[in-house]
Amino acid sequence: MNAPHIPVLLDEVIAALAPRPGDVIVDATFGAGGYTRALLDAGATVHAFDRDPDAIASGRTWRETGENPPRLILHPRRFSEMVNALAESGLSRVDGVVMDIGVSSMQLDQAERGFAFSLDGPLDMRMSQDGTSAADFLNSADADAIADVLYTYGEERQSRRVARAIVAARPLETTGELAGIVRRALGHKPHDKKDPATRTFQAIRIHVNGELDELREGLSGAEQLLGEGGKLAVVSFHSLEDRIVKRFLREASASTGGSRHLPVVANDPAVFTKVSKAVRATEAEIARNPRSRSAVLRHAVRTGAPARELAA
Repeated sequence: MNAPHIPVLLDEVIAALAPRPGDVIVDATFGAGGYTRALLDAGATVHAFDRDPDAIASGRTWRETGENPPRLILHPRRFSEMVNALAESGLSRVDGVVMDIGVSSMQLDQAERGFAFSLDGPLDMRMSQDGTSAADFLNSADADAIADVLYTYGEERQSRRVARAIVAARPLETTGELAGIVRRALGHKPHDKKDPATRTFQAIRIHVNGELDELREGLSGAEQLLGEGGKLAVVSFHSLEDRIVKRFLREASASTGGSRHLPVVANDPAVFTKVSKAVRATEAEIARNPRSRSAVLRHAVRTGAPARELAA
């Protein structure tokens, strides 16, 4: 709890956003405020979103600079709601959007939040601290439903074996219980590089919080809000998230079709340009902050083309 928060790929994110005094930027995942602090230091106004009440409460303790209106506006809600939330603040255009997808360091480091299998705590995993918890889901769903979640969101090849073990051991109350069940079901040797519980915990967390749908809706919201020349920067931590971001930017920035046998068919005008390749942490950053090892940043610049219509 007392360890300093280290934002991942901070220099690269700020370089991609290129904030200037007077810019309005959305920090879609406020967390401990690492990106927001750097954006404020650059003179930008930041609309920061977080569904976690603890994150918002922490942000409210930041000392005001005396500026009126303030340059930090906190929104205690999901970032998928950013379009409506900013409309309520009288905004329809912003200069930048940054997203740091997944669980925050603060959440991982608090055993009572139930996100980490390395810390024994209640089996919770709810970012918003309300609604269906991980324990609620695992203690009520049938084995097929649990297996589908583990396979889809954790890419767990032995999902059915793990699901059967979970159902047989119910009721589950703690993260330690769940981790032990998964390890026994899959086999766990002390020298294994990756704990076999990793995939199960990831899958359940994504399911409980609806994270992939949230990401898709957030990307669409950013497309609607960014003005011409506006910057989008997204940091993700595993392949499911990165695939969504990569596909979104590919479809938003290029024509489709085209092969040796079929002609290129033009899409509507591209809504993003200057799409980056995957940006990863340097060895020096990984040494300072091991959690940056799996981080991938993708960024792009909004064109003046109209935002695409949302799928029904």
